[in-house]
Amino acid sequence: MDEFLATFETFFNNAVFYYALFVMGSYVALALLSAVEMNGYMKKNSYVSYREILVSPLAPPVSILAPAYNEEATIVENIRSLLSLHYGNYEVVIINDGSKDNTFQKMFDFYHLERVDFAVDYQIPCNEIRGVYKSKLPSFAKLTVVDKVNGGKSDALNAGINVSSKGLILCIDVDCIVQEDAILKLAKPYLEEKHMVIATGGVVRIANSCKVEDGKLVEVNMPRNIWPRFQVLEYIRAFLMGRMAWSRLNGLLIISGAMGLFDKRTVIEVGGYDHSTVGEDMELVVRMRRYMHEQDRRYAVVYIPDPLCWTEAPADLQILGRQRNRWTRGTIETLLKHKDLFFNPRYGILGMLSYPYWLFFEWLAPIIEFLGLSIFIILAVTGHINWEFSSILICMVYFFSVALSTVAVLFEEMSYQQYTKGKDLVKLLIAAFLEPLLYHPLTVYWAIKGNIHKFTGKNTWGVMTRKGFSNTKTSELTDQTTT
Repeated sequence: MDEFLATFETFFNNAVFYYALFVMGSYVALALLSAVEMNGYMKKNSYVSYREILVSPLAPPVSILAPAYNEEATIVENIRSLLSLHYGNYEVVIINDGSKDNTFQKMFDFYHLERVDFAVDYQIPCNEIRGVYKSKLPSFAKLTVVDKVNGGKSDALNAGINVSSKGLILCIDVDCIVQEDAILKLAKPYLEEKHMVIATGGVVRIANSCKVEDGKLVEVNMPRNIWPRFQVLEYIRAFLMGRMAWSRLNGLLIISGAMGLFDKRTVIEVGGYDHSTVGEDMELVVRMRRYMHEQDRRYAVVYIPDPLCWTEAPADLQILGRQRNRWTRGTIETLLKHKDLFFNPRYGILGMLSYPYWLFFEWLAPIIEFLGLSIFIILAVTGHINWEFSSILICMVYFFSVALSTVAVLFEEMSYQQYTKGKDLVKLLIAAFLEPLLYHPLTVYWAIKGNIHKFTGKNTWGVMTRKGFSNTKTSELTDQTTT
């Protein structure tokens, strides 16, 4: 038995070492690609005048689709924010997805809505649309409100697609704070890319503790609560050092559900959002990409590094865990549904690189890490562990994680510098040292729990509570609010 455990220990140490090297190597490669892409984007856009897009008759028309379910606390302010975006030809379509509170009544009263005759073309199946409403006031002519039977976010977005009238659809979370020039920047690739653009997305930032006036972000602050602060670091790392690289490779598999601009015709051709997954944003992008390959059409999915959207992050660990559980289940559902992409050369980068990466490093990595820790504990208890080797490996992984997060903060400072206060940068750097010890173990636990729930049939959405905005003119997004 001792001989077997000694042999197994040698195998285990080698496996862990080479896996760690492979993971770290992939992160370094993505960081270098992101740096190249970021540098090119910053140089090219230093000469761009978005005013030309704003006034140009060639700027593509956009429909903003925002599902709303029980959003009475913020719905009026959120709609006002969407109606004040800087863009020429766009409409705002709010989909009331069978809210049980006063969401619809608040919209009806404040925006002076009236029901209009509207023949809905159900190009994509969705639950019954009970009515379509427009404002009596000319100042709100861009606003359309759809009242429908509850069916969830995916169903609400499909209903919005059926009602929308523009060629591009901007799908957003209604509670997000959208930068005024967001559509201009998201629409730009549709005018300049050599190949057909089917989707664009931008950076999503954390709005906790930031100051807001009339639905607009007026002051950026670092979250006071430690858990949203970890998420700030996590988002910077994921968006600036991950998605930038995948955009350069044209291998991006996900556009954040908080904000994404899609080619409406392609979305309709693939059947719209899938009701059967909790990861509808990722699944739609994967389905659109494989459809374009199967049609042998050249295309691009483009990522914008500009901070275009701000959202409230969960500050409560229970709710944060539900969110990450749902993200894990959504990833699994998408990967299993499109499993025939795995190392399939027919799909190019999508099949040979993007899908395998998401499989091994987004789905399986937490499982491998959990199993590795379990085996380590067993070997340690039985006295079959090389502590010198293990200590070196643990320190190597820890300091690499800290270094990666520090480089992510550097990327932020060299690009858009949203956090200008010196104390905020110090807080981020402290979070970088604490994250591997406090936050990362929790994300692994939530991912494992998501796997268990997925394969045991517990596939609920999970209740997400939100405190909302205060009724004062200037409100502050507190660390108790969640998405």
